[in-house]
Amino acid sequence: MAIQKHTYDLEGNAIYAETANINYFLKTELVPDSSEGVVNKTANVKAFTRRRYPGDPSPSNVSASTREFLYDPGRRNGAATPGSPFILDDGVEKRSFTYTGSFTDLHAFLVGDAAMNLRCYSPSASYDIAAVGGGGGG
Repeated sequence: MAIQKHTYDLEGNAIYAETANINYFLKTELVPDSSEGVVNKTANVKAFTRRRYPGDPSPSNVSASTREFLYDPGRRNGAATPGSPFILDDGVEKRSFTYTGSFTDLHAFLVGDAAMNLRCYSPSASYDIAAVGGGGGG
């Protein structure tokens, strides 16, 4: 398994985790962004002038064009996992993840989709989150 990006709302906030690990804590399973597949996209390139060397008295003109490139929604640069860390603990399993976006959005998502009572640790505090549909804090 590998750590993948899982977008959890329409604002583009995401959790970086192994899919089975994050889905253990949730009622509704998250699907990795990369499952949508790699696609080809196009971009427009504006017209510009090109100099062959500094001070070139007669630069050449390059006309506008389009280019095609490969887009992978789950791609990361390097080995580091983006975002800020957080930990979920239900008393049986304790797993570490990272998230992008605000912690308030992440907390709201977890409150609305927790499969069991759990505790969420942020870098500055911990929060009890009740399972959706009943029960007290973890």
